[in-house]
Amino acid sequence: MKKLLFILNPYAGKAQIKNKLLQIVDIMVKEGYEVTIYPTQAAGEARSLVEQNAGGYDLIVCSGGDGTLDEAVSGMMLSGHKIPLGYIPAGSTNDFASSLKIPKDMVKAAEIAVSGRPFYCDIGMFNEKPFVYVAAFGIFTAVSYKTSQNWKNILGHAAYFLEGVKSLPEITSYHMRVSCSEAVIEDEFIFGMITNSNSVGGFKNMTGKNVRLNDGKFEVTLIRMPKNVGELSAILTSLTNLIDNTELIYSFKSDHVEFTSEENVSWTLDGEFGGSVREATVCNIQQALAFMVRNKM
Repeated sequence: MKKLLFILNPYAGKAQIKNKLLQIVDIMVKEGYEVTIYPTQAAGEARSLVEQNAGGYDLIVCSGGDGTLDEAVSGMMLSGHKIPLGYIPAGSTNDFASSLKIPKDMVKAAEIAVSGRPFYCDIGMFNEKPFVYVAAFGIFTAVSYKTSQNWKNILGHAAYFLEGVKSLPEITSYHMRVSCSEAVIEDEFIFGMITNSNSVGGFKNMTGKNVRLNDGKFEVTLIRMPKNVGELSAILTSLTNLIDNTELIYSFKSDHVEFTSEENVSWTLDGEFGGSVREATVCNIQQALAFMVRNKM
């Protein structure tokens, strides 16, 4: 009998999985799996479980928000195995599930997790730390890992970040040198994100055009420090109209980006604190892991 490890965050979203658990496990068993169920008890547990046990299973399915998915992916990357991952979204935003076209309906997502097809997707590495779909720094990103899920839901929607700023003196900028094969940029930045997703913070099309999850390229967006209220307004207008490459906003694709700053810069990885560093190397590992998706996407 095939073996499946089912890791779930029982408190993700509104704990709805508790009402669907029996039905989900029944779907797994009918697909021929011997199921081991583990409800996580603390942050980091999903990562440890996958890292230590991945080699003993034919399929690993996780259920929770983007943080739970990030932990499962990190554990798999650190384990050295490439066991397929199924995902049953249970959080409030579920950006990556949206990119993979995994439905919010938990029962339908469970069916895809056990009977879909594997899709090999790019995974990011931030100074040797794996991340699934977004690494970001700058204005308001610190709020996302210090406060409630509501704040996490807007991570990445830079227009919201800027609308929360009442005046230019409130904006913190970082003098950074950004290097990649496509360009070398040195400027004052208030925000930056490196993404592999069609959606960030629940908002689609914020990450650029022609996004492909397995092309070996990130979408990179950097926002310069506005010099005056007029430039701040111009940035807001560009973001609202999804114009992502202007004199104030750099936008490009790359598989390897290096960031250097004279001071420590705090980063978030998939909405969680990723560290405070002066130097960051972000690289794309093409088609690193397989996620279970619909047989026809």
